[in-house]
Amino acid sequence: MRLTVDHTSTYSYETGVSYALQQVRKRPVSLPSQSILSWDLSIDGAHWETSYTDHHGNLVDLIQLESGVTSVSVSVKGEVETHDTSGVMGGHSQLVPLWLYQRYTELTSPAKGLRALAGKFSRYPAQDIGVLHELMAEIAGVVAYQTNETDSHTTAEDALQQGQGVCQDHAHIFIAVARLLGYPARYVSGYLMMTDRVDQDAGHAWAEAWVDGLGWTGFDVSNGISPDARYIQVATGLDYSDAAPIRGLVYGAGRENLVVSIQVQQ
Repeated sequence: MRLTVDHTSTYSYETGVSYALQQVRKRPVSLPSQSILSWDLSIDGAHWETSYTDHHGNLVDLIQLESGVTSVSVSVKGEVETHDTSGVMGGHSQLVPLWLYQRYTELTSPAKGLRALAGKFSRYPAQDIGVLHELMAEIAGVVAYQTNETDSHTTAEDALQQGQGVCQDHAHIFIAVARLLGYPARYVSGYLMMTDRVDQDAGHAWAEAWVDGLGWTGFDVSNGISPDARYIQVATGLDYSDAAPIRGLVYGAGRENLVVSIQVQQ
């Protein structure tokens, strides 16, 4: 399937920025599930400093905002040929070892609720992919998809206790429980072509777990499937903070407002 993406993030600030440095993770790489045909990044109100590949294998563009600006836009336009691998991404080629993906973070640290959820699956043998599909269905059943109830700082435990959240929360809960069950697991950010709309308010997120014999395998709790040819992977990490499209430091800007425009279509 051939997909096109048009994604613009526009930040507006109450006062002129005195200093800001941002990491931009908006450029995907070719993988078993996708071939990048074209991809262009443009910025307005900032200048490009450098590009590098981080320890998770993500392409990162480092940008610095112009002093005194009150608005900055980061846009990408690209075309990708996707391939349905049933969510199986294969081997591990990142610089960091697999065991790193069993380490808990502030967003995925387990407490009473997550440990109780993991206990429902403790009877399964190690490295049984069936347990991961059942876990995906269980999370979808206890945490309803609901926008505007959580934010980027909501932890997996908090979202589980609230019983509602978005794709980021579903991914964090899946990752936390999978790690409790002994699976290396990671967060994935990217895009999903929806069948009922072209314009979207946000990108998409899902989780991947390492399964012996298959490698990294994707699970999208919010949609109840393993990623297919409608998905484009952009970045991965231990949690959202490692794979956020834009993340960094801003000083002297006052109140910040973000407007996101995304189109994904065939």
